[in-house]
Amino acid sequence: MEITDEMIVENKVKRFVGRFESSYHLLACHAALPLVLTPELVNYLRVQFLKSEGVPWIAEADLLLSDLCRPVGYELYVMDEAVRAYLLQKLERDERFGEERIKKIAKLLLNYVNYLAKTNPFLGKKDIQTQKWGAMLYLDTEQTVKEIATAINKSITNKAEISRLYKIVEDFKQQIDKSKTAKPEQFQDLLKYAQVVNDLLRKPQIVDKQAITSSYQIGGDNLTVPESLINSSIKTFKVVTIDIKETQTFDFTIATLEIPSGKGKQKNWVINLINRQQKNWVINRQQSQAEGIIEALGAGIELEMIEIPTGTFSMGAPGQELASNNTERPQHKVTVPSFYMGRYPVTQAQWKFVAKLPQVNKKLDPDPSTFKGDNRPAERVSWYDAVEFCDRLSRHTKRQYRLPSEAEWEYACRAGTKTPFHFGGTITTDLANYNGNETYGQGPKGVDRQKTTEVGSFGVANNFGLYDMHGNVWEWCLDDWHNDYTDAPTDGSAWFNSDDNLSDKSTRAVLRGGSWIHNPQFCRSASRLNYDRDGRDDFNYLIGFRVVCAVGRTFR
Repeated sequence: MEITDEMIVENKVKRFVGRFESSYHLLACHAALPLVLTPELVNYLRVQFLKSEGVPWIAEADLLLSDLCRPVGYELYVMDEAVRAYLLQKLERDERFGEERIKKIAKLLLNYVNYLAKTNPFLGKKDIQTQKWGAMLYLDTEQTVKEIATAINKSITNKAEISRLYKIVEDFKQQIDKSKTAKPEQFQDLLKYAQVVNDLLRKPQIVDKQAITSSYQIGGDNLTVPESLINSSIKTFKVVTIDIKETQTFDFTIATLEIPSGKGKQKNWVINLINRQQKNWVINRQQSQAEGIIEALGAGIELEMIEIPTGTFSMGAPGQELASNNTERPQHKVTVPSFYMGRYPVTQAQWKFVAKLPQVNKKLDPDPSTFKGDNRPAERVSWYDAVEFCDRLSRHTKRQYRLPSEAEWEYACRAGTKTPFHFGGTITTDLANYNGNETYGQGPKGVDRQKTTEVGSFGVANNFGLYDMHGNVWEWCLDDWHNDYTDAPTDGSAWFNSDDNLSDKSTRAVLRGGSWIHNPQFCRSASRLNYDRDGRDDFNYLIGFRVVCAVGRTFR
């Protein structure tokens, strides 16, 4: 017998109910409509709807701590979409409750979301809006469809936002596909429209011409794909995907480190039971996506490159930033053209492969690293070694790879943030590898691992999808060292004193990102370092690098 997805979900729910008692099934069904659950909301649902059904108070915590739910932030939990769809279908078909009960839950949820917007600092405006849509689905499907379509058109060229909205539409469609209360047929054209827009932004070469020119019936209106999006997508396809290669979509988790304000915090037994946070800081995680390419080097070795969009940012540290110094000033605006950057620092497996390729300017040690491991970062690499690596890689792939400019590195590290770290105002060894005996600001003490860690081992990236930008190993940049940013370039290019003959430079270079042995202040996005001792010739077990590949740029 073939095992279907529905059977897997059904067994998952049965296991949960079997661990406790049958009344737990009712609570799970009632908690399936909200997209995000809080202990307070689950308690509210039980008290409002299930007090006479014999559902015990302890069921609230048992549900949130079960494998039906997963934590996504401070006192925030979500159910898997397939589980939610299954439970809502069960509730709708239950003769005791049916459509009327679902509508009552939806109305209660709308009121609760409005309250949550004022009291929960860990839910953003977009999260609140999505929660409202999740409730409105069962009260006014047509209006919900219109609002989502409007949101799509407002963000028509924003890849990340369109991807988020497309995922929401997909999840809603799955949730209400067999619903009698909501009207799933009204989602058909919205899903098609969202998919076309998403594909035009990410993989324009796969979009069918008829889908681009079609008209979509959404909420009583006829929508067509905007001409501006069609033109920009065709241009992007010609410039990027033909010259580089077909892009890939990477899924990743973003983490932010925050201190709860206590605003709206509950002080009942539920919080005491399920709040596992033992310190006054919490790690909030959320899923995201980015576009990039995978360079197949050979022998099963791949190099994953993330597309970094064009943008303008403030480079350097403000005067009030803790532990900052004058080498990081004056802050100045820099506009950085789009480029691709290594998802991780170069690994030892990648180093070993490239080191075997024909020499360009100098010999390479085939295995220089102190802390051995194919997935650990390559270290004990001089600046000249890193340049030679890029030269060999460029010749091998017929694409031009190089070290990032200092501006590119900081822009990519910040990924739209202005805080000392892309995690927020401080850092923890739960998210990065540095000397955890020392703290930054109000951050916690942590682990001092005294060695490198495998790339990506913390499982979190920044908003662009880059891993290990803080700590682990210092990373070489292309530029000559300058004592401050006076007269620095504002176009994202590398800053050279005189010549740009990379194989024969004699001045000091720049290191970024901090390392496993350094205090957290050195891991800040704005932190910069140079070695007086040996300059570009220096190599030790603190120094590695990552590569970039620019689109339509001259490298030398």
